Amino acid sequence: MNHALTAEDLFTEMRRMPAVERARFFSLLTGNAFREDDFTHEQIFGHLQQEPFSASEAAEYLEVSVPTLRRYVQSGKLIPSHTVGRNQMFAANSLRAFKRNRG
Repeated sequence: MNHALTAEDLFTEMRRMPAVERARFFSLLTGNAFREDDFTHEQIFGHLQQEPFSASEAAEYLEVSVPTLRRYVQSGKLIPSHTVGRNQMFAANSLRAFKRNRG
């Protein structure tokens, strides 16, 4: 019967290996398992494209302080996409446009 090795079994076997062999194993693993390490920005962050930013995240993205962000909102220069409770949320595309036009 062919027995599949579980993660726990593998961990137990790895602990029994001499340190040199463990290091060699991890070297082989990283050299072969993670060959496609040149990911695009879209591959890594694409799923976040439509996610709103909190005020602190928006301030960080715009490279300003939260009080400066609040002044932009009060003056009408920046408009939150929606509010959750007392928290203003900002659309990524409007932040990109604001940052591009501000520069």
